[in-house]
Amino acid sequence: MTPLDQRRWGTFLAVAARVAPPVAGLDAGGRERFAAIVAAALAARAPALRRQFALFLTVLRWAPAPRFGAPFDHLAPAAQDATLRWFMDAPVSKLRGGFWGLRALVFMGYYGQPETWGAIGYAPSFSGNERLHG
Repeated sequence: MTPLDQRRWGTFLAVAARVAPPVAGLDAGGRERFAAIVAAALAARAPALRRQFALFLTVLRWAPAPRFGAPFDHLAPAAQDATLRWFMDAPVSKLRGGFWGLRALVFMGYYGQPETWGAIGYAPSFSGNERLHG
């Protein structure tokens, strides 16, 4: 379903649960829609970018091990948050960019589902902007 292997998808989901906590509470249908949106976004990217993203997830998974003694997906929530805060402001621009790209994919996967729109007050008009055209 996703261009990521099982281990990287697990890391992605662990990050998603910290970046957008409602992701952890999605039902089976919501998880499928989330995965489909993320998979479509990744599939639309160049193969080189997909490889970079997969490598970034591997780095993100193992980067906290020297400090916290475990990979990202096995850390306590506070340690996960500390790791993500470091990546968010990382001194290396590629790591910072990887974090913000990952965050954007998480938000796209969650907020791209029509079922979430009402919860955030989003009511799209599929006929255009009536105020401009009416």
